[in-house]
Amino acid sequence: MRDWIINETETITKPAVIDFKPVEKINLLQTEIERVIKGKSETVKLALVALLAKGHLLIEDVPGIGKTTLANALARALDLSFHRIQFTSDLLPSDVIGLSIFNQQNGHFEWNAGPIFSNIVLADEINRATPKTQSALLEAMAEEQITVEGVSRPLLLPFMVVATQNPTEHHGTYPLPESQLDRFMLRLHIGYPNITDEREILRDRRRENPLRYVEPVMSEADVLQLQRRVSEVRVDEVLIDYLLNIVALTRENDALELGISPRGTLALFRSAQALALIEGRDYCIADDIKRLVLPVFAHRVIVNSRQTSTKRQATQAEQILQEILLKTKVPV
Repeated sequence: MRDWIINETETITKPAVIDFKPVEKINLLQTEIERVIKGKSETVKLALVALLAKGHLLIEDVPGIGKTTLANALARALDLSFHRIQFTSDLLPSDVIGLSIFNQQNGHFEWNAGPIFSNIVLADEINRATPKTQSALLEAMAEEQITVEGVSRPLLLPFMVVATQNPTEHHGTYPLPESQLDRFMLRLHIGYPNITDEREILRDRRRENPLRYVEPVMSEADVLQLQRRVSEVRVDEVLIDYLLNIVALTRENDALELGISPRGTLALFRSAQALALIEGRDYCIADDIKRLVLPVFAHRVIVNSRQTSTKRQATQAEQILQEILLKTKVPV
């Protein structure tokens, strides 16, 4: 790590060195979540990346893997307000954002806030709701506010949407449009546990759900402070060039119909800063970017329809991104 850096006013200052307290808080949060989510340290760490980078998280996997459990454990380990919304085909936008109700006693309309007015919002099985209801989240996820009847209402901060969906079940579902997917900073897959971890799951749940014993280890002020610290993590110009080269190749690749948008570029930049902070550094390295390309980019690109393959679109997208990473020169 450099001993000195030059700021924008050309004066020499010491770098922002991360003390042990933020790292200890992050480690404590991860440990508390892993009391429930066994053997998935990388998945939990990436969920924390989304939280600290002020992003939203999409967890996509088969039923019974622990998607909802991960979201619940994250919410319980944070001393923040939390609402779970079970997305169904008959869910209305007003069920999410709220509505004005006429009060006959005073003769005025009164605003009744919906569950979106929480710090952590779990959108469970988000692809079961109609596109109209899904779109109710767009403004909230992009601008941290909602607008109803011409009135804009700010949301609570920090604000994070954790959505879950099942990629294998298509009956009664509405695939998320590209504009909605682009607002999720990361998409994660949990995957099956190994035998050792599954044995621990059976042992822990022999009597009752271990979620009941997850304790809050971080406050609202702690989360906001860590989010501010993320923006202070340094990213060298050569790393920015490396990131932009990857983005450019997604836009030029014939195998992709849709490359990465500027929002996606910014998402990878912020995610890399958050990952560096979680790892205890005040500067990014190339491995931070490489490690995050798939979870940040794979759900944003669209594979060309001319690609003749029996594999799922998501799997093809990940393979194409892996090839792009191999072609891109890594800065030393």
